[in-house]
Amino acid sequence: MTGGAGGIGAAVCRTLAEDGLTIAVTDKDLTVAQELAERLPGSGHRGFAVDVSDEGSVRRLYDEVELSLGKVSVLVTCAGVLLLRSDGSRNEVVETSLDEWEVTQAVNARGTFLCCREYAQRIGPAPIDGRVVTLSSVAAQLGGYRSSSSYIASKAAILGLTKGLARELAPKRVTVNSVAPGLIDAPMLRLSLDPADDEKAASTIPLGRLGTPEDVAGAVRFLVSPAASYITGVTIDVNGGYRMQ
Repeated sequence: MTGGAGGIGAAVCRTLAEDGLTIAVTDKDLTVAQELAERLPGSGHRGFAVDVSDEGSVRRLYDEVELSLGKVSVLVTCAGVLLLRSDGSRNEVVETSLDEWEVTQAVNARGTFLCCREYAQRIGPAPIDGRVVTLSSVAAQLGGYRSSSSYIASKAAILGLTKGLARELAPKRVTVNSVAPGLIDAPMLRLSLDPADDEKAASTIPLGRLGTPEDVAGAVRFLVSPAASYITGVTIDVNGGYRMQ
């Protein structure tokens, strides 16, 4: 689990731990990852530090996880970053610096790619019943109203990567799917939405409320379960009807 100590990531860790999975909680901050791992239901969970944008760091992470917990059969990529102005507004494309673009792509797109590639490289020749779940965003589908173009582009890249990997790993009996959260009451949303404006934001959502990290975790729980064994290459929208096809 990358980004395991974040709002959505932590909820996914708790939900999958409740289902009996042994969780490798990862975050850039080792202490935070270890503290969350200790609080999860069940036993055997471990916290690890990783910089998902760094190829060597990702490789070392897999080495450490395999050494202490065994082969990774379920991968969930939650690590992500959204860079905004100090007032919570976004830079338009004409104002976006190359540094903002590169950092956003490095964490969101490259980080997902590196973690997925390492997973695929370590599967081995025999088919397994594995699961990969990536985290995209409704911003990638709608163009985003609060998100920057660099964030939108990075999350759109994840959707394409998910489909490509789903086709490539199908012969190994590994399903690869994405979850696209909408307005979720988590730290990233609070970068651009003041709690005083929650009611106004919720009024644009058919179900009439902001989502919770647990709503997203529920979708991940389904995708990694045996019930989803014939589903691959799809995106599950968790947005309260904010985007309907």
